[in-house]
Formats: sequence, structure tokens, C-alpha cells
Amino acid sequence: MNSNSQCKGRQSLAFQKDVYIAGSSSIVGKKEGEGPFGTFFDQVVEDPLFGKDTWEEAESAFQAEAVKTVLEKTKMDKSEIRYIFAGDLLGQAIATSFGLMEFEIPIFGLYGACSTSGESLMLSAMTVAAGYADHVLAVTSSHFASAEKQFRFPLEYGNQRPLSATWTVTGSGAFVVGTAKSKIKISGVTTGKIVDYGVKDSMNMGACMAPAACDTIYQNFMDFQIGPEEYDKIVTGDLGFVGHDILVDLLKDRGYDIGDRLTDCGMTIFNDEEQDTHSGGSGCGCAAVMLSANFIRQLEEGTFKKILFVPTGALLSTVSFNEGQSVPGIAHGIMIERC
Repeated sequence: MNSNSQCKGRQSLAFQKDVYIAGSSSIVGKKEGEGPFGTFFDQVVEDPLFGKDTWEEAESAFQAEAVKTVLEKTKMDKSEIRYIFAGDLLGQAIATSFGLMEFEIPIFGLYGACSTSGESLMLSAMTVAAGYADHVLAVTSSHFASAEKQFRFPLEYGNQRPLSATWTVTGSGAFVVGTAKSKIKISGVTTGKIVDYGVKDSMNMGACMAPAACDTIYQNFMDFQIGPEEYDKIVTGDLGFVGHDILVDLLKDRGYDIGDRLTDCGMTIFNDEEQDTHSGGSGCGCAAVMLSANFIRQLEEGTFKKILFVPTGALLSTVSFNEGQSVPGIAHGIMIERC
């Protein structure tokens, strides 16, 4: 048993030192801007190529713009940032490495699939709480076209998508995490485990990731000896309509009914009937931009006092899928509250 009083249960931490989110930014594409939260994003980029030659370069540009925007909003210079924790969906995290190279800030490249926004926030908070930095950046991105190109089919192919499929969000979210007091703080985290129920359908990410979300949320309750009533909202990242329903059922089997306070970024970022996004949105950028544009905003306004932010990721690659492997999931829990 760990004697550190910040360690809670098997997988969680409760920070003794206050860790704040000083500011955030959300840069999205045209389709996201046409959705229900279009007016709340910091910038809607009409050109999916962002003036670049390739989809991958465009995704890098989204990340760079997100960082520039959050630094402007917080009135901070890049010299005040000790570290960056960042990642994306592309092979070897090239959107991150090429997008953030210009800032010349020490960087940790991350991969947690669509859970990366949670992983980056978690590691940022741990670093600040441990006293290793006063300010760090957590950055994530995804791009519909670069993700389709890597994981599914070239856009020119025009394949029919099954109803269980989600639409990868084009966008990037950036967060300054640090010691400077603000209205929003990260009070604790629950690090997720890899959970594999043997699902092999790469077009049904919700089914792949829901078991991991269930495991992390349940463990958060166990580690902190709390129940769903602790939170105004439990916010998953990318389960969509299919995964949302599976998660509700899985947690009911463990004795918790969270249906009245569960919401999912993928279910809400688009208007499914009008925008033909089937099960909803997904991608590293989905949870990141929605946390920035919607949930932090509502915490600041006092609509919510405390949320559990649980981005979810499907840990597959083109190699593992083509070799017949299943699609394991992971989810990370971040406890975010209004000060």
C-alpha cells in the first residue's frame, strides 16, 4: 500500500496542492462549427486544409493555432511554459511533433488514442502538483480526413459508413495547467487500465471503449468512496450514442445508475439528424474542444460545480486490425471543479 496521502485506492490521486486550469482554447473545422456549439468555439476554420498541402499538415496547423490562442487568452508568453504534454491519432504523433516544434518548449509526446486529452491533462496536473512546473500545456488534436486516411478509407473511395460509426472531429484543444489561481481546478484523477472485451469491429468504437469507461468511472467511485451524486455531470469523450447506452447498462450491472447525469461529447458536438454523423463524434479533438468550449464555460458560469471528465480511447492501429487483433479500450478520469 502506498503511504503517500495523495494516493487514493488503486488508481487515483487527490492533489494536496491546488492545480488550476488557467485557460483553454478550441479550434475546429467547418462541420464542427455548424453543430450546436459552433458559436462557443474560439475559432472555426472553414478550410479543412488550413491553407496547407496535406491533411496531416493541416492537423499540425490546428494544434499550433490552439496553442497560440490559449497563450493569447491567458496573456502568457511561451517562455512561461515549462512543458507540453500533447498527442494526436496519427502514426508517431506527427501532427504534434510538426505542429508544436516552432514553440521550442520541452515536450512529452503522448498516445492514448481518443483518451489523449485526458492523459495530457492528467500528466500536466500531476507535474504541477508535484512542484516540477508552474505552468504546462496540455494539447490534443484530430482531423477527419487524416484519420480516415490512416484508419479507414481514402475520402475519394466514398464508402458507406455503418450506423455504429462515429465522425472524427476536426479540431484541437489546448489548456494551460498551473499554479496561478483561476475559477477552475483539477482536484483529482483516476488513471485508466486497458480493458479488452474482445470487440473486433473498428467501425463501432463506442462498443470498444464503453467497458474501459465503465471500469474507470467505477474505480473513481471506489477509490474516493463516493457515488454518482458527487458530480453534476459525468462527461465521456467519444462513446457516441451506441457506447453511451452500453456504458449505462454496464454500470447498472455494478450497482450504479448514472443515466441522469451522464453526457458524451461525441453525442452533443454534432446534430446527428442534420449532419449525418451516425453515432456521433470521436477523435482526440472531440473531448478536448468540447471540454474547453462547453464544460469549462459552464463551470465558470456556475451551471456546474464539479464534473468527472472521462475521455475514452480505442487502442488499435492499422497493423493490429489487419492482423485480426481485437480493439482494447482505455479511459482516464479527471475531476474538475469550480473554485
